[in-house]
Amino acid sequence: MKLAIMQPYFLPYIGYFQLLAGVDMFMIYDNIKYTKKGWINRNRMLLNGKDAMFTLPLKNASDSLDIRERELAEDFNQEKLLSQFKGAYHQAPQFAQTFPLIERIIHYEDSNLFRFLHHSIVRTCDHLGIKTEIKISSDIAIDHDLKSQDKVLALCEAVGATKYVNAIGGVELYSKKTFMERGVDLKFIQSKTFEYPQLGDIFVPWLSMIDVMMFNPLNAIQDAISTNYELS
Repeated sequence: MKLAIMQPYFLPYIGYFQLLAGVDMFMIYDNIKYTKKGWINRNRMLLNGKDAMFTLPLKNASDSLDIRERELAEDFNQEKLLSQFKGAYHQAPQFAQTFPLIERIIHYEDSNLFRFLHHSIVRTCDHLGIKTEIKISSDIAIDHDLKSQDKVLALCEAVGATKYVNAIGGVELYSKKTFMERGVDLKFIQSKTFEYPQLGDIFVPWLSMIDVMMFNPLNAIQDAISTNYELS
């Protein structure tokens, strides 16, 4: 069984869904610390030919809290965020197909950060036709005080995974030899640039999945998700 584990991201780029679709089980971390400088509650979209950041605002809280312990800000203006997406993409060829999905995601009535992100990932998978089983890390019976590679290996063993696929950024974090000694084949996935016509003259890469869905028909996205990467 092939497993991947990632923290949740807000409307992540296409590589997240390549990893998700390329395994038998995808596990989302909910019981690891929220990090301010990551992509958990923010991402980038195309605005007037340039990349622009969009963000889910959070309640002020301790930096020691896990993702599942964080909450959206009480003054989170859902309509303002939707207006930003609408203003940026209303001329995109797949706007009519994509915007209803974005509305369902943004209008989700749960202020818990993890549940909001989990819902957005599940709904996007439904839209893209991805059938991978999705699990939540804290639901798995292991010692959750374990860290990094030891925690990943414990989760692999708990669900019976014989292959673990990680994003290419983990090359320096994990040892193929150590994984193999525990009966797990470790692989790394690296996305290739998926270039397509946008509204401007210059292509802006590595934007949120929103951008990919706004400019490409579903069959082209599904093909890129299943083929446009390398495993090593």
